[in-house]
Amino acid sequence: MAPAQEPTQARPETRLAKVAVTALSASSIENYDFFIYGTAAALVFPQLFFPEQTALTSALLSFATFAVGFIARPLGGVLFGHIGDVHGRKKALIGALAGMGLASTLIGLMPTHSVIGVAAPILLVLLRFLQGIAVGGQLGGVVLLAMESAPPRKRGFFSSFAQAGGPGGIILGNLAFIAAIRFTSPAAFEAWGWRVPFLASAVLVWLAIHLQLRLEDTDAFRRLKQVKKPDAGRSPVLRAFRVHYKQIALVAAAYIGINVTYYLFMTFAVSYSTNSAILGLSKDTILLAVLVAAGVQLVLLPVSGAISDRIGRRAMLLAGSGMLCAFSFAFWPLLNTKSTFLILVAFIVGLGLMHTTMYGPQGAFFAEAFSTGLRYSGVSLGVQLGAVIGGAFAPLIATSLYAATGSSMSVAIYMAVVCAITFGAVLLMPETHLKDINEPVAAAEPAAASDPAH
Repeated sequence: MAPAQEPTQARPETRLAKVAVTALSASSIENYDFFIYGTAAALVFPQLFFPEQTALTSALLSFATFAVGFIARPLGGVLFGHIGDVHGRKKALIGALAGMGLASTLIGLMPTHSVIGVAAPILLVLLRFLQGIAVGGQLGGVVLLAMESAPPRKRGFFSSFAQAGGPGGIILGNLAFIAAIRFTSPAAFEAWGWRVPFLASAVLVWLAIHLQLRLEDTDAFRRLKQVKKPDAGRSPVLRAFRVHYKQIALVAAAYIGINVTYYLFMTFAVSYSTNSAILGLSKDTILLAVLVAAGVQLVLLPVSGAISDRIGRRAMLLAGSGMLCAFSFAFWPLLNTKSTFLILVAFIVGLGLMHTTMYGPQGAFFAEAFSTGLRYSGVSLGVQLGAVIGGAFAPLIATSLYAATGSSMSVAIYMAVVCAITFGAVLLMPETHLKDINEPVAAAEPAAASDPAH
């Protein structure tokens, strides 16, 4: 029997297109489920699950349940990282999607505080924890699905489709909430309208799983199995910590600014703008601004990824984090004007342009830092640790800062500091866009252990 040819040779364009579409759809659906919780936490969860508290206290408690999902994300990275490095990227991703669909559907069905009392917020926390486990395993799978199947000089472009699932999920989630708000009365929305976006996730996740079952595993993982069968008896997570501990730490630090600013845009800014005690804007106005900015980001992410294939990932992340650090001091004053036009400008510039500059190349940049046999575990651990330190408490910290100071300037400083952390971490990381990610397995792990830039 003739030896199998490498899948990257003479790869049909239709397969690449299918990989890109699948990465985008899977990531969008997973992020849709995770992000609609943040929108609900800002709009309805305070009064439905914490009705006995003041408006500010109930908002803080609601954002605390939001943070639980991030705390669970490293556990998901460990669990699905092991599955992905031992049994394949595709199996891990399908498991993560199924877990997210189950958790989101159950949130849509669960009773509120007025029905079962204190058991309601407890159940909400448990389901949010399950969401966190699922999303903790999703990112590594969807990025590697695209990046490991792409041609060597187009890894940034194709992995950006996995990143595009962030704004893709936001667009789907905001459209779902805008429709629910528009087509129900305020009383009906609070009673049952908010449940519809959660219940819809069951259908979307089924579609993603259907797509995943029609794809082969990635080229890099299949090469790994040809050279050396993954060792199910040795934990890839523990090996990743031993071999790639510096890369994991730097990825976590680099991800903090990317993650915090994203959730400040997507979650805290919604609460800040619609809170009657602060700006008191209509829900439609702020959701429209988020929707437009997410649309701009969705379009520009592949452009950002493609540029990183030419000039490098590192330069893009440094430029994006540096620009956003400075713009932090303009974003909140623009919101404070209460002008719909200026609010749109703030979101388009901050999220659509500056954040996209670093977010597009992020997936390829982080994944290329790890060897093939430990890549799913390494990138998942680095990103999810960064998410716990960063985005997990971003809305809570921002709300607390505003409550303590009564000024959005404190939030702007917080935003600038996390961008500076990302800038500093990226400075310490090597460029990766020309790296050969298909190094021989026998040499990959020892070399990585002695060379942090490998």
